[in-house]
Amino acid sequence: MWFWFSVIALICWSGSDLFSKIGCADSKDKYSHYKMVTAVGVVMGIHAAYEVFVSDVEITLPAIMKYLPVSALYILSMAIGYIGLRYIELSVSSPICNSSGAVVAVLCIITGSSLAVPQYIAVALVCLGVIGLGFVESHEDDELRALRQEKANYKYSKSSLAIILPLIYCLLDALGTFADSLVLRTLDEDVANVAYELTFLVCGIASFIYVKFIKKQKYFPKAEAPKYAGAVFETAGQFAYIYALADEEHVALSAPIISAYCVLSVIWGRIFLKEKLSAKHYIAIAVAIAGIIILGIYDA
Repeated sequence: MWFWFSVIALICWSGSDLFSKIGCADSKDKYSHYKMVTAVGVVMGIHAAYEVFVSDVEITLPAIMKYLPVSALYILSMAIGYIGLRYIELSVSSPICNSSGAVVAVLCIITGSSLAVPQYIAVALVCLGVIGLGFVESHEDDELRALRQEKANYKYSKSSLAIILPLIYCLLDALGTFADSLVLRTLDEDVANVAYELTFLVCGIASFIYVKFIKKQKYFPKAEAPKYAGAVFETAGQFAYIYALADEEHVALSAPIISAYCVLSVIWGRIFLKEKLSAKHYIAIAVAIAGIIILGIYDA
């Protein structure tokens, strides 16, 4: 079953990328990221209830507080990622965000861990790919950008936020992953996951109150539907990810499959969002993704 759980995680997380992009891409709605947090919070809250009342996961307030720093890093990174989706193509954003594995590797090196030679190469590839994407984005001619976006569903002008926000996501997610590895030494994984989901639920409720009652914003079902679709895919992907990696004998195979979901995100962006990038974009993306997959293989 490890293979099918891996494929499900790959498809679901790439689906989450796609629907989150659709739900947050409207530059006129400056509260779309809050609404996306609410959607994910609601769906994760429902799943947490299932885990507690059906699967009998024992959750306590001390456990929630112990995992809170990790939850905060993950949730903040996702919220910033949702903001970033207004300014850049999904095909560019997803590989940058998924480069967090390289940052984790750097943190491990800083704290005294040693890596295999292929891992050093992978980190270099990811860094080179991300730097390349930043260079291409910042130096692309405005007329050429407008020309290739002519048939796309969304238009973007040159903006420093286009690269900065995914990079912030990448850094925060990496810090969350690094902290996660430390906290999970003394906390059960199922308990940690429920603690994370319940924390997300609280953030979702707070976001709803802020948008609906403080900022007096309206919610339109048609505009919210993609957000909840993205939230369902995100939660399902997390669920499949846990079970895929639970089969320790096949982690070396499941990890690279799952880590390649950004490849599928690029494909979805091309098919459904009509995103068309330059050859330089695709070269930089290919370099970054190669590094991500290598890191996924050695993540075992």
